[in-house]
Amino acid sequence: MTLFSLTHRIKRSSIKNAPVIFMLHGYGSDENDLFSFAGELPDKYTVISAKAPYALPGMGNAWYSINFEAPQGKFSNTEEGTRSRDLVLKFIDECIEAYQLDKEKVNVLGFSQGGIVSYALAMSNPERFDQVIALSAYVDESLFTDDHAGRSHQHLRIFATHGTQDPVIPVEWARKSKPFLSRYTNNIDYSEYPIGHGVNPEILEKLVRWLH
Repeated sequence: MTLFSLTHRIKRSSIKNAPVIFMLHGYGSDENDLFSFAGELPDKYTVISAKAPYALPGMGNAWYSINFEAPQGKFSNTEEGTRSRDLVLKFIDECIEAYQLDKEKVNVLGFSQGGIVSYALAMSNPERFDQVIALSAYVDESLFTDDHAGRSHQHLRIFATHGTQDPVIPVEWARKSKPFLSRYTNNIDYSEYPIGHGVNPEILEKLVRWLH
């Protein structure tokens, strides 16, 4: 029996050697959150929703701790964040072997803090990923590997959305992501919606079309 690095939920595709979408939830949530819309995604994908490794007192889990009193650029625990980045990569390898998934079609979908880690995963290890979906997130280069700039990212497809009324992660932070990512790949679909910190049916519908 395979021992996995992260607790997770899975929706299996009927396709042998299926492409896979790994889901990374936001701060204070768990593996059940994003998995709630796994059934809306195209059937060709196996969907795996992982639980972050750091438990928060009475409020779910996180990929890294946050000091809400610190200024931007200093409030994220980058040591925990990079450990989570590497742990997810190990977990992906475990799942590919255990569930017989297509290692050439690995995709990552993250919400909020999970989206920040998703960016870090794909930008640090672009050869391992096909598509990145970042919902209500932003690019935090401090979580990237030191050698990320020398790697080839041109094949990466990126889908990103953000709410213009987001009170948790200001839309201005997300708007900086596209110019940054455009230095590495031209395959970026970034859009904004008049909502807060979340995903509405319109975003989900657009995401499904994009995945098809």
